[in-house]
Amino acid sequence: MAAKSEQTRQLVAEVALKMFREVGFEKTTMRAIAQEAGVSVGNAYYYFASKDELVQELYVQVQDEHAVVAAQALEGVQDLAGRLKAVLHTGVDVMAPYHQFGSDFIATAIRPSSPVNPFGEASTAAREASLAIFRSAVEGSSPAVAKKLRGDLPELLWLAYMGVALFWVYDTSENQRRTRKLIDGAAPLVARGLSLAKIPGVSKMFDDVLGLVRNVKEDS
Repeated sequence: MAAKSEQTRQLVAEVALKMFREVGFEKTTMRAIAQEAGVSVGNAYYYFASKDELVQELYVQVQDEHAVVAAQALEGVQDLAGRLKAVLHTGVDVMAPYHQFGSDFIATAIRPSSPVNPFGEASTAAREASLAIFRSAVEGSSPAVAKKLRGDLPELLWLAYMGVALFWVYDTSENQRRTRKLIDGAAPLVARGLSLAKIPGVSKMFDDVLGLVRNVKEDS
């Protein structure tokens, strides 16, 4: 019985995400999802109380897919700039089918109480999965990142990724080429900047930045 229930849940989710890609978020209704999936409207609501929860399902699936393709793209790449490019470009790749309703997703996710807020408790699993990708990019780089940065850097890079995702949402250039240019230009700058952390005089600045970040997190 449990297996049948999970199959139905997965079917509803797959149909919803397919409709999001094909007709857009706003035009997709729970009734239409139920009809396309061949289940009752009540059954669809049993598994997902709203479209917001279906967006959360999308968030989880995108992170799972990103983990797979990022791991493949990181193979054989050692320098931090190259590893950041690999992670960011594959992140955009897996989001690409949903670009047309990206602004709808942002409008939904930006509410502090939204279940799909990437900073919210409901998004913990997906957020941790994404952080693990950036952690892998940092820990596998050579030359190694300064030891004192390794603990906090994955989360800072994830926050930067959120900024890239926002830029991508509103990027109307063909195939979002401006986002690709942003990634290609920013990744080497970040890597070069981080390399300065090993210089004694500059190191203090990094200490101050990390201290500020930690204080803000502790007060949240």
